[in-house]
Amino acid sequence: MENNRILDVHNLHKSFGEKKVIDGLDLALYSGENLVILGKSGTGKSVIMKCIVRLLKPDAGSINVFGTDVLNCGEKELNEVRTRIGYLFQEGALYDSMTIRENLEFPAKRDKKLRKLADKELNEIIEKNLESVGLIDAIDKLPSELSGGMKKRAGLARSLMLSPDMIIYDEPTTGLDPYTSDAINDLILRIRESYNTASLIITHDIKCAKRTSDRMVILSDGKIIAEGKFDELKTDPSEQVRLFFV
Repeated sequence: MENNRILDVHNLHKSFGEKKVIDGLDLALYSGENLVILGKSGTGKSVIMKCIVRLLKPDAGSINVFGTDVLNCGEKELNEVRTRIGYLFQEGALYDSMTIRENLEFPAKRDKKLRKLADKELNEIIEKNLESVGLIDAIDKLPSELSGGMKKRAGLARSLMLSPDMIIYDEPTTGLDPYTSDAINDLILRIRESYNTASLIITHDIKCAKRTSDRMVILSDGKIIAEGKFDELKTDPSEQVRLFFV
């Protein structure tokens, strides 16, 4: 892993009315790294993700992504940053009326480089990305014909269309059976190897954290209460940290 910081979050604060969700959070992600943000549901994990890509504006703090101050840059710079980030949402976020092929074509048609490609070249990229997630046989199916795990894999294939430098996984194993969860965890590792991406993995699933993380931070009440490798945190003397591993 290169010692190259591509994400730097400093002293982040976010409240909704009286409720403080993020309270002075510091976070860094390095090139090629899988960083897990582990926390129970409702602890602000997804709020962090939305602030990073400026879907939400924090109350205070700074966020630097790929060298760009995303909270103070213009729309053009912000869009350039966003195209370098892939997203896997909890439900896959596929367009129900489009086939899987059409779902992957959609972001390509909005990208300057990809929309110049001939149909044959674009189709080769689509097929490569579907093959990488084991879903080539579903290329002409509708999302309604896929299982929950297949929808997540299709969503990941779509996020790969713009060759992202970083992927944000939002609860990648939520709602999946143990076998499918294991398959998604393995896929997260394979994608990092094949595409050389850094990953921010937001989860409350301890098995996902153990399998996919190079490094972890544990979030509680809007603050990071521990940071380190899985095995280090598992033996942390703090009772508050140990509760995550029970």
